[in-house]
Amino acid sequence: MDQISDAGASKYTIPVIDRMMDVLDQLERRPNGATIRELTALLSLPRTTIYRIVNTLQGHDMVRRDDTGAYHLGRRLLSLASHVVAGVSEVDLAALAQPFLDKLSAEIGEGSKLSVIDQDGILVLAAAQGRRQYALTVAPGQRMPIHAGAASKLLLAHLPPEEMAAWLAKPLIAYTPKSLTDPKRLMTELTRIKRLGWAQDRGENAPSIQAFAAPVRDRTGRVVAALSIPYLAGAEASRMEEIRLAAIDAARAISEAMPA
Repeated sequence: MDQISDAGASKYTIPVIDRMMDVLDQLERRPNGATIRELTALLSLPRTTIYRIVNTLQGHDMVRRDDTGAYHLGRRLLSLASHVVAGVSEVDLAALAQPFLDKLSAEIGEGSKLSVIDQDGILVLAAAQGRRQYALTVAPGQRMPIHAGAASKLLLAHLPPEEMAAWLAKPLIAYTPKSLTDPKRLMTELTRIKRLGWAQDRGENAPSIQAFAAPVRDRTGRVVAALSIPYLAGAEASRMEEIRLAAIDAARAISEAMPA
């Protein structure tokens, strides 16, 4: 028999890996991380079991521990995710983009990030911190709304029609009065983004945060990621234009660095 039936599949699973995946699932749901005590309570497992799992995962950079003792998803997962969501197994997008993000944030003074889209929505794959006062902090591993934000809209705009329609058929949450929750209005915005070649967040995810995003393309021209620069609302028009052009230039530079 070439295939194992679903009914008998459980006979061939490894319980410790199942528990490890349960730990990762809980950490994915908690942006602020979770302590061993919290994971023990959430999963109803012995403390020693949880400790051994997170200690092993930490050794492989699959999770990391912060100064408060909380565990978070690790950078190794981002590297793995870049191969899956980008569909380009030869390219580690996070590693490729990081020097460009660092240079961009050092020059523009604002934080910058690289986002991708997968079956769960928008994932921040890599980020760099800005040096200006009040520069916004961004972090790899964050999940963002599919329809609210510059990078989110840009990635949504470049999906195949059937995939885009599937996302637009889901409930669209209004995070602020600027959020586009009507599928027809959002579709009009997505069409405009494809025509312009960049996207703008006017405070759709948080009232005080705006952003510009530009596409990162592989050598075939397919959009594989979005580079975005978030900034505080209230910036002067000249500053906004500076940020927009910087995002476009940096995204183009990463695209040109993609291997053939």
